[in-house]
Formats: sequence, C-alpha cells, structure tokens
Amino acid sequence: MTNHRGIDFFEAQFRHQARASEIALNPFESFALPFVHGRVLDLGCGLGNLSLEAARRGCRVLALDGSPTAVARVRERAGAEHLDVRSRQEDLRAYRISETFDTVVAIGLLMFFPRARAFELLDDVKAHVRPGGTAVVNVLVEGTTYLDMFEPGHYHLFAERELDERFAGWDLLAARADRFDAPRSTVKVFATLVAKRGAGA
Repeated sequence: MTNHRGIDFFEAQFRHQARASEIALNPFESFALPFVHGRVLDLGCGLGNLSLEAARRGCRVLALDGSPTAVARVRERAGAEHLDVRSRQEDLRAYRISETFDTVVAIGLLMFFPRARAFELLDDVKAHVRPGGTAVVNVLVEGTTYLDMFEPGHYHLFAERELDERFAGWDLLAARADRFDAPRSTVKVFATLVAKRGAGA
C-alpha cells in the first residue's frame, strides 16, 4: 500500500482484474482508439489495454502509471508480444512531461488531483501535443456522487463544459458524456473529449 487512496484503490482493482483476466478495452478506451496515432503518451495507463492495442496498430507508446501491478502487467504483455511499448511507474502528482507526442491520452486521471494540479497537468498535456496531434482526455464531472476512490480534499470534479473551455482554439474531433450507476445508489458522470491541435494552438 502506498498511503495514497487513489493509487491504492486502483492497485487493488488491477490486482483483481489481472488475476481474473478481466482484460478488455473500457468504453472510453474504445472511443479513443480510432484517434490514437504515432508516438503516444498514455498517462495513467492502468493495465495498459489502450497502450497495447495502439502498439498492435503500429504506434510507439510510453505508458505511465502509479500502480506497480499495472506497470508490471504492461511490461509483461508488451514483452510477450514484442510491442513497442515502454512502461514506467511514476508519481503523476508531480510528473512533468518532457517530450512531445502525436497523441497524449489521459483517461480517468486528472480528477485524482486537487484543482490546481489537475489544471497544471492538463496544460502540460496540451503543451506537449505536436501541431496536428491529438489529445484524448476523460474526467469525472460535477454530479458524480461515488467518491470512494478519492483522497478527501485532493480531487477535482470538473464542471460539465470545463474540458471544452480548456481546449478552446483546438479542433474538437469528438466528445461524449456518460453516466453510470455506482455502489450504494451513487453515480459516476464522465466527460470525454478528443481534440486536435492546430498550427496556431
């Protein structure tokens, strides 16, 4: 255990999924996949389902996560299939992107940080997408009542249109809103955005 509620929550989930071989693209990864191309950064890659599938389709992927189980699983699968995926454990609470990419993916990640850090990392994502490249971002938004995975006081539920506003000046390629039932009569409400960086963005 890491004493970080979000990482520990997913570490337990990833261990269960890996043991049960529950390995499949989630709805957000399936939605994102047609837009993923070239050199890819997958921030908060989880068990690497998107990273691995992108590599099978010819992408070169850097997959980062805070979960050691997730990173080990990605390395194992990438090695077994000889895929161009590098996987590394990182503390994404302080991580800074140091290279540019054709695609940067952050699915189910940014809401696990306080508001200031969530926006700082989002700005870092935008700054490191190459002109003509794509950002794929998925977050929980206001209206979400399932909060078990969050460190109290250290998370941010985005406003409904906040992602759109943050990507003003980019070409919006796709967007979706989702609502899922969660334990104890709670709900998870998501916003997902795919945007292309123009030459002037």
